Amino acid sequence: MNKRIGLIAGSGSFPIIFSKKATDKGFSVFAVGYHNETDPVLADYVESLEIIHIGQIKRLIKFFKANRVQEAVMIGAIKKPGAILDIRPDMKALSLFVNMRNNTHDDRILRAFAKVLEDEGFRIRSSTFLLPELLAEEGCWTKRKPTKEEQADIELGWKMAKEIGRLDIGQCVVVSNGTVMAVEAIDGTDSTIRRGGGFCKGSAVVVKVCKPAQDFRFDVPAVGVQTIRSMHEAGATVLVIEAGRSLIFDKEEMIHLADQWGITVMAVKKEA
Repeated sequence: MNKRIGLIAGSGSFPIIFSKKATDKGFSVFAVGYHNETDPVLADYVESLEIIHIGQIKRLIKFFKANRVQEAVMIGAIKKPGAILDIRPDMKALSLFVNMRNNTHDDRILRAFAKVLEDEGFRIRSSTFLLPELLAEEGCWTKRKPTKEEQADIELGWKMAKEIGRLDIGQCVVVSNGTVMAVEAIDGTDSTIRRGGGFCKGSAVVVKVCKPAQDFRFDVPAVGVQTIRSMHEAGATVLVIEAGRSLIFDKEEMIHLADQWGITVMAVKKEA
């Protein structure tokens, strides 16, 4: 009998990438997705796909138990501004939020949600446990290297990104000439890049890192082709990510576009 894995799928391509790899490794994937978030194409890559509203925790649990799922992963983003309009909380979800009171930062919500599932007997696995090859390798991947001025912005950006991560605000900052131009908030990385680039004159450094207390079961920082496109539109010249702690999608195409547009991409390993 095949191994079974539950997938709680948000938006983006990662749920499909995960499902393909899980199937190749002999898993049967039973997925729960969200209205207006999860790509419906995911249904082609899993045994079964149940689409629910955000907050329907009891329905999610019932689906997993009906399909004898004991382990699950949480993969993909939730577009928060739109998601707020589509919440349909059941009693279990309401109880979760009441118990959290004012501690409604992203990580705390996700950890509390994971704890609810664990209390129901599910083991929540790391989102990368089948795909270690997607983790960023240390080094500069592109032909272009950062200038001395950009290197100074990288140092500043790293410190600032770690600090906003510690506060559970976001994971990405945009820096130019020693000034922080944009900090990631509810709008996400691509919007942060475009917003920060709008204040610069053709040069900006984008730094995206793990939160200091990163829980690798969810919300691992990720970049890909769209990141480079957003940088090109914004006039950003350097992308720095955290080696071994960031996910890279479509790496070859990403590097090709970066070289074509004169963008530096590098993965750095530091303590904090």
